[in-house]
Amino acid sequence: MKFESKYSVTVNRIKSNIIRELLKTATAEGIISFGGGIPDPETFPVEKLSKIANDVIMNEYKVALQYGSTEGDPELIKQYIRLLKKYEDIHCLNEENIMITTGSQQALFILGTVFLDEDSYCAVSKPIYLGAGSAFNQRNPNYISIPLEKDGMNLDILESELKKLEKEGKIDKFKFVYTVSNFHNPAGITLSLEKRKKLIELAEKYDFIIIEDDPYGALRFEGEKLPSIFKLNEGKRVILLNTFSKVLSPGLRIGVIIANEELIRKMVLAKQGMDLCSSTLTQRIAARFMEKHDLFEEIQPTIKLYKEKKDKFMEALDKYLGDIEDIEWIHPEGGLFSWIILPEGFDTMEMFEIAKEKKIIYIPGETFYVEEPERNTMRVSFCLPSFEELEEGTKRLRETIEEYAKKKGINLKIK
Repeated sequence: MKFESKYSVTVNRIKSNIIRELLKTATAEGIISFGGGIPDPETFPVEKLSKIANDVIMNEYKVALQYGSTEGDPELIKQYIRLLKKYEDIHCLNEENIMITTGSQQALFILGTVFLDEDSYCAVSKPIYLGAGSAFNQRNPNYISIPLEKDGMNLDILESELKKLEKEGKIDKFKFVYTVSNFHNPAGITLSLEKRKKLIELAEKYDFIIIEDDPYGALRFEGEKLPSIFKLNEGKRVILLNTFSKVLSPGLRIGVIIANEELIRKMVLAKQGMDLCSSTLTQRIAARFMEKHDLFEEIQPTIKLYKEKKDKFMEALDKYLGDIEDIEWIHPEGGLFSWIILPEGFDTMEMFEIAKEKKIIYIPGETFYVEEPERNTMRVSFCLPSFEELEEGTKRLRETIEEYAKKKGINLKIK
């Protein structure tokens, strides 16, 4: 049978996750990977989780091994409200403001389902987190891509685009601005306090929702902690996304949506048609972990390790790439990523073939755009390689850049 005629328009729009395809190469022997933004598995609290999992299965099996509510495990929601009060100074929440999802990716898919139609508009960063682009693309909205500056989205450009929509009588079709507020994936930058406040002002003026994705905020290893956009707005028109993937374990597949009660009710309806409920077992394990241990205190050694790796990586970049003119990279204050911008003429997707020969992997920047990409960019992650690999990998990256420049006839200017 020929199946092509049976596929939906939506599924024909879906493209393979290029990061997953590229990272298949990372398993080859001798490869040093700056590609995946995955936590170092040696940081997982294996023994504590193992004991709690055993206790939950043996003593709470009537709940943990049964179907649960779509909203999420009440015990986990209770613990999460406590955590947000203690660490984020958010005191305006009750159980109806939170929904647990199967990872943050499901949360993004739910948001696309709830808010976006084909005639909708939404603003996203340029570059954008790939998972958000994948989720929103299935709704086929009209994107407004806003360039990133060192302190976050260029809000002057955003405001200019909003004025255009207002003039054209389409402002009611503008649904939300999506932003990764802390240690952006892929760019590594953080939205400044001034821009957080300005974004709220624009949201109130033009009546739109802010989706604040914050999977990395707890992984700050230097600089001043900033209040979330959600806190600054007291949750009136901000939806905050959190995850356990970077602070406990991605294998638990637990995401969190914090929002206005009315919005949560709509998102619950959307989730019911997807999976009925997220895993009751992993939710209860996470709840009991939070009950017994301070989640953020537990990750302090992890933060220390990531800071040391970041410092080593920045040192290596200065050593091996610092003499190249017109090259830039982000010095992140937290999170897992930096963003490298090469001189004009480079195409990092094309250069990837040389990188593989050198046994070094990065993620070509063009994968992080919903519109015309900037091809001379790449995302690099420093959390998983060893200290020795950070040094050697950066050395190989310099060799890759030089070989590509020679092959393409690019004049690589040295300071």
